[in-house]
Amino acid sequence: MTNPHTELIARMRPQDKVTLLSGRGLWRSASLPQLGIRDFVMTDGTYGVRYSSAQIDQQESWNISDFLSVVQQDAGQAAGGSDKGGSEALFGHSRPATCFPNGSSLACSWDVELVQQMGRALAIECQSMGVGLLLGPGINIRRTPLAGRGYEYYSEDPLLSGELAAALINGLQQQGVGASLKHFACNNSEYMRTRMDSIVEERALREIYLYGFQRAIAKAQPWTVMSSYNRLNGEQTSQHHWLLTRVLREEWGYQGLVMSDWYGIKDRPASLLAGNELAMPENALDNAELLAAIEQGRIPAAQLDSACLHMLQLIAKVHAGRRPGTVADFADHHRLAQQIAAASLVLLKNEQDLLPLDGQQLRRLAVIGKPARQPVIQGSGCATTQPWQLDCPLDEIRALAGAELHLDYAIGAPDDEHDDEAALEQACAIAAAAEVAVVFVSTPIGMDGENGDRQHLGLLPSHDRLISRLAAVQPRLVVVLCNGDAVLMPWLPQVPALLECFFAGQGMGHAVAATLFGHNNPSGKLTTTLPNSLEETPAYLHYPGENDRHHYGEGLFVGYRYYDKRQMAPLFPFGFGLSYTRFDYQNLQLSSHDMTEHATLTVSIDIHNRGGRAGKEIVQLYIAPPPSPLARPPQALRAFVKLDIPAGASRTAHFTLQREDFAYYDPAHASWVVDSGPHEIRIGASSRHILQRDSILITAEPRLPAIQADSSLLQLVAHPPLLQAVAELIASKCPLSSSQARQKLLDMASAEMFVGLFITLTAMLELDISRAELQEVLARFDNLPD
Repeated sequence: MTNPHTELIARMRPQDKVTLLSGRGLWRSASLPQLGIRDFVMTDGTYGVRYSSAQIDQQESWNISDFLSVVQQDAGQAAGGSDKGGSEALFGHSRPATCFPNGSSLACSWDVELVQQMGRALAIECQSMGVGLLLGPGINIRRTPLAGRGYEYYSEDPLLSGELAAALINGLQQQGVGASLKHFACNNSEYMRTRMDSIVEERALREIYLYGFQRAIAKAQPWTVMSSYNRLNGEQTSQHHWLLTRVLREEWGYQGLVMSDWYGIKDRPASLLAGNELAMPENALDNAELLAAIEQGRIPAAQLDSACLHMLQLIAKVHAGRRPGTVADFADHHRLAQQIAAASLVLLKNEQDLLPLDGQQLRRLAVIGKPARQPVIQGSGCATTQPWQLDCPLDEIRALAGAELHLDYAIGAPDDEHDDEAALEQACAIAAAAEVAVVFVSTPIGMDGENGDRQHLGLLPSHDRLISRLAAVQPRLVVVLCNGDAVLMPWLPQVPALLECFFAGQGMGHAVAATLFGHNNPSGKLTTTLPNSLEETPAYLHYPGENDRHHYGEGLFVGYRYYDKRQMAPLFPFGFGLSYTRFDYQNLQLSSHDMTEHATLTVSIDIHNRGGRAGKEIVQLYIAPPPSPLARPPQALRAFVKLDIPAGASRTAHFTLQREDFAYYDPAHASWVVDSGPHEIRIGASSRHILQRDSILITAEPRLPAIQADSSLLQLVAHPPLLQAVAELIASKCPLSSSQARQKLLDMASAEMFVGLFITLTAMLELDISRAELQEVLARFDNLPD
């Protein structure tokens, strides 16, 4: 049967193909009515649909200033929301939409099903607004807490990032709206993001920075993948053939469309040749350059037509998924936003069980801080959303406190930039008079955003001072943090209770109130390591780079991998989070204790809720490898599950581990390999709280080393077939038999000869062997990687 897309491509002129592979305006695909090709709308972002009527509906008169207005959006301008929604907001002329928790908050839920529900809700809102492609999720690794868009991304761990991204993508695409997995790849900071060259060695690339993308693509097949702004190892990612074609398509088998970030194309013909098919937004100069390259024969027809085929397939998916007349239930989505926020809050400290507060016994409560009345719920930039509804934490606390509880409020720090002594004294007075004080604090609004990184890890200095002053007069102080990524906590020893929200979206106020009074049992856990100082973070010595080059000098040792390798104690470890109940881990079971690398291992463990409250526990499985010829992290997260366990009950966590869970990338073999030896299975409540462990002995296929002319004899001995071939070469040049020659090499290897193979043969054994003769023997075994 003839493919209708192929027939259509055959009818298209070069100009039509160029048009098809470009945007129309800022937020639409191309429209070619003479060929029956309809456009569709695409927009940001993955925690809230940002539909700008001025830029989408009135697209004929636009310029780059419109795009810059989006990039430079300040989250503080979007704080108000519309009362019960519906009206056009002034913020960027964007329609109100549900502002769900941002990535750094959402990920702390570790709840794949909940993330998928959020994807479905986002898709419904897209359908109601006529949006066919949502530009996300973003899953770049949170390598440094200074990264301006760290709040959008999920984790320092690629497996967790890939699992959550796949869930969101599946939720979106099951409802007929495409996803755009971004930013591919190594866009790990916003500092000079379009100029910086991320210099990353291949093992770190494969195991850390690409693995999350690989996993999400395998599990969800996003309709599009978006290239990033930066360079990678000397090449612009938007025109990086190794990245976009060799890895993404040839190795991973990706079948969707590759698109650019907005104005991310530097050379349009080069980008298409590398595999970047759709250039966004519309750019007349790029189109003219591509058309000229086609007419000059510099673009192979097959490659051009392949790009057009992927674009037509995307258009067909979007239009097949359209559900005209969809009406989003924003009230229901607000409840979902509250649920997700509640599941994502991380209780970091709770001395003497200060929380939850007993609303029946407590008589006087102080609530302090500007964010208690003006909640800080999201970061700034392209992803910033006009919230349809916004929970005020102070109002939500009042609603749950009950009539018998007297509640006082003070702003404490009305001016973000300067202390206000009168306001501080008022806050301290109501805190001292209360039985418990709750203070809401934040990082500077607008610091977390696009095109620039954070300058420090501090809260607003006025908020740090507010906490210290309150702690001096009220020993029962609860701190509620609203921040995009890690912050320093110099006041932590004086504070008995600490609740981390990150940017938890429009339902944050209700989620915090419900958690303070015990209606919600906190179950979130950290997806990044929280440091004691900026100086101890893994990337500190290499960030932000120099001369437009950013060396990822820590290699594989990102996040908890670094802290584990250095045996350092962070402020709070990866995977950490407290609950109002207590869980016991018992009865770890492995389906086998001895297996080959291609077998499957099943693991189970019983989790018992020993407390008096129902709760959810995130059970984490790490694998510790045996001694290896290459550097390995002490352990790596390989599976997780979130269990809902009633008080007094038990649930069993089940895991299935396969070869890829034990493998690492060996550049010498250009492949993923497994070492023979005992691998320890560790089950715990965090990366530093391992509660059960057992070992599996894996027998892997022998891995022959890559041998070159200057390789050592010890390396040669580890390659028995090549050892025999070299012995036969020696025998052909002297009176020794091949077996005698082989023994001679073994003896010399045991004596730890320090020279390479060619020198051994020619200088030590004084044989008349040319480099070409030796290379011919080596080449027969094809032992060198491509």
